Amino acid sequence: MIRTSTTTPLAPHPDRLFPADPGARTVARTVYEAVADAPIISPHGHVDAALIADDEPFPDPAALLVTPDHYVLRLLHANGVGLDELGRGAAGPVDGRAVWRHLAEHWDDFLGTPVRYWFETELHDVFGLREAPSAENADAQYDQLAASLRSPAFRPRALFERFGIEVLATTDDPTADLAAHARLAADPTFHGRVLPTFRADAVFDPSRSDWRHVVTSIGEAAGIDAGTHDGLLAALRARRQYFIEHGATATDTGVLDAGSAPLSAAERERIHAAAMHGPDGVTAAEATAYRHDMLYRWAEMSVDDGLVMQLHPGVVRNHHQPTLDRFGPDTGHDLPAVGSFTEPLRPLLNAFGTAPGFHLVLFTVDETVFSREIGPLAGFYPAVHAGAPWWFIDTPAAIGRYRAAVTDSAGFTKTSGFIDDTRAYCSIPARHDMARRADAAYLASLVVTHEITEEDAVRTARRIVSDIPRATFKL
Repeated sequence: MIRTSTTTPLAPHPDRLFPADPGARTVARTVYEAVADAPIISPHGHVDAALIADDEPFPDPAALLVTPDHYVLRLLHANGVGLDELGRGAAGPVDGRAVWRHLAEHWDDFLGTPVRYWFETELHDVFGLREAPSAENADAQYDQLAASLRSPAFRPRALFERFGIEVLATTDDPTADLAAHARLAADPTFHGRVLPTFRADAVFDPSRSDWRHVVTSIGEAAGIDAGTHDGLLAALRARRQYFIEHGATATDTGVLDAGSAPLSAAERERIHAAAMHGPDGVTAAEATAYRHDMLYRWAEMSVDDGLVMQLHPGVVRNHHQPTLDRFGPDTGHDLPAVGSFTEPLRPLLNAFGTAPGFHLVLFTVDETVFSREIGPLAGFYPAVHAGAPWWFIDTPAAIGRYRAAVTDSAGFTKTSGFIDDTRAYCSIPARHDMARRADAAYLASLVVTHEITEEDAVRTARRIVSDIPRATFKL
């Protein structure tokens, strides 16, 4: 249903997300001001390195701000807008103006969500809009945004510098040639760091229809026969080393659960051989056992080559099959499942939890495990770091709950720093600003109850945006 709306000012409040209590709010302001303009370190995200290397103008406002952002797509879809109307799955040119109108007409559907918060900050601070989107001003705002994007000041590299990004990690296929990363690293006019991240989820699950193709492709990229399990492990090690040579400091892994029980060499070789004959060659139990063993091998590789191991289990990918079939993945229907870490990770942590230099960053979309499992694990194992709230819980309220849940067990230094996890390039500063404000509010709550001093709070806020992510991700 198309909504009628009244145009309202777009003016994010300078004290947004700060405590209501005047004393705590004053402390939060002081803490926030100490980090408001600090460089952005983004160690986990999904911006394409070629976007920055090519430095071409963005095509249109909708293609930049709406169509690639699954946070935006999912809520518009939930309110009756088809994904085809938002530019996904289109066979021909997409009418960006029509896509923007859909967002403007449904602006109030985002009220109270972090997406609305990011958008308000982004549209105001980056693009200079002074009215909230609405049905009445949609076309005029689209024209204003489009004019901005034609300006050299809104090219990707100019924005990289304007946003104050110091480090930006991408997420990359294990067979990627990383040519864009190499171009950026060799360019003397580019002063930031854009680092690849090795992600090979598909090799973990031999029941996937594309598993054999993925395994074969990795072997070909490495120049190693991956037809055996030992061959696959050798090919993966070679590709990880290739990523390291191009600046990578981390891997990223999304699996259904955190099971990590190892198999014998003979058993994993047997399952691998059966799977190479097709997905019907392995039972569900064998595929699960293989996946758990691969997670164990992943940690083993990280101990050997030093890559930080990011792990985010507990997400049911592509929940709606018709949407997946028509529009593909990353279209808003990845959904949370119940999380568990303590028992599933015991085999892995018994073997590697105290290994020198091993870093395992645990993420979850089930925030009940922050206090029950992730915080306590990070509070004992040198290897474990509590990853920031992610996906469904990278919200201001959830950041506060995360701090309260994890700090008792693990303090601040065993956390990851903020993770923006975004494909929406222009939302990066808004997301990091949100996290800095939310952390300032939490730290202020400790100051006014005399648990820490204001000096402690300022120093910790600075560490959260700089020292902690540098140390966690070996930057």
